[in-house]
Amino acid sequence: MIGFTRFYKLVLLALIIAINISCSSGSKERKGGKLNVVTTTGMIADIARNLGKDSITVTALMGPGVDPHLYKATQGDLGRLRGADIIFYNGLHLEGKMGEVFEKLERIKTVIPISRNIDKNRFRTDSVFQGAIDPHLWFDVSLWIEATKEVSLVLQEQDSKNATFYRANAAEYIQQLEELHIWVREEIATIPLNQRILITAHDAFSYFGMAYNMEVRGLQGISTLSEFGLKDRVDLVNFVVDKKIKAVFVETS
Repeated sequence: MIGFTRFYKLVLLALIIAINISCSSGSKERKGGKLNVVTTTGMIADIARNLGKDSITVTALMGPGVDPHLYKATQGDLGRLRGADIIFYNGLHLEGKMGEVFEKLERIKTVIPISRNIDKNRFRTDSVFQGAIDPHLWFDVSLWIEATKEVSLVLQEQDSKNATFYRANAAEYIQQLEELHIWVREEIATIPLNQRILITAHDAFSYFGMAYNMEVRGLQGISTLSEFGLKDRVDLVNFVVDKKIKAVFVETS
């Protein structure tokens, strides 16, 4: 009987081979109509929809409540990826299980990690994962603005006749994000400093804490693949009791 890990590797290999065959045998140029954009997460899809509006088609592979760290490409993803004009993903190993698929696709398609041109000095690392970069950029709205700029530039390059349209939409959306960034800071500033503590199951809010002056404590590390033991639980419980934390937020995934 084939083990689950081996079975998944075989499925992944078949997926990659099918992608290579179908893409190499077809035209590499769009045949007209709307740009077909495929994203990994809903957050990236939200950027694309705000920039392209009704002029592009946007599909997110991962729906609400899906853990991108553990997500595995399915047979159903094959058609979506094969038909895409542009594929946007977060990068920084957020979509850990799909890395090999993207490496194969980027040889024949426009496959873009939206984090690729963000200033590396603004990334946060985790010593537990040997300096691995925290991929949860969207929790700092100012960083998500940089991701929006990257999506805008790629759309303009791939659909140059509508470049002005994408630039205008990007400017409008970035203004909304800038206003949101300021609003979040102002709202959190109303919380007494000694109460600005956020407890979560998974330490995905490091950028949020840095950007908006909140102390963040999580049971797991930056990836849900990380392990935690009894001591981690006891330490966190003691911290919650000592700091008189009023609420603990648990992720749906």
